[in-house]
Amino acid sequence: QVQLVESGGGLVQPGGSLRLSCAASGRSFSMYAMAWFRQAPGKEREFVVGISRSGGRTDYVDSVKGRFTISRDNAKNTVYLQMNSLKPEDTAVYYCAARYSTSDTITYRSMPYWGKGTQVTVSS
Repeated sequence: QVQLVESGGGLVQPGGSLRLSCAASGRSFSMYAMAWFRQAPGKEREFVVGISRSGGRTDYVDSVKGRFTISRDNAKNTVYLQMNSLKPEDTAVYYCAARYSTSDTITYRSMPYWGKGTQVTVSS
């Protein structure tokens, strides 16, 4: 099993930046595909970005392409989400999720492990 703890959320003005971190406990972090999801008030949770076990493959939802960057450090058991040019519509609770993967692919379905989330608010 793996436990996930997100951090780095906060209040930022439109156009600003934040860096989210997701620290994983447990062994074999490098065997897990990771992803970030978000849930805005009154909306369903949505996939934002995924990264493969090695970090060599990533996939972004269209609304964040060119603004968000996912990365991971398997030595530190941590995945990051750098968010630039933030917009009010990026306001949401951001969740980190993990799934054990037997190949170096991206997955965002049936994620069994979730963090508790970190709030990101973009407002002037």
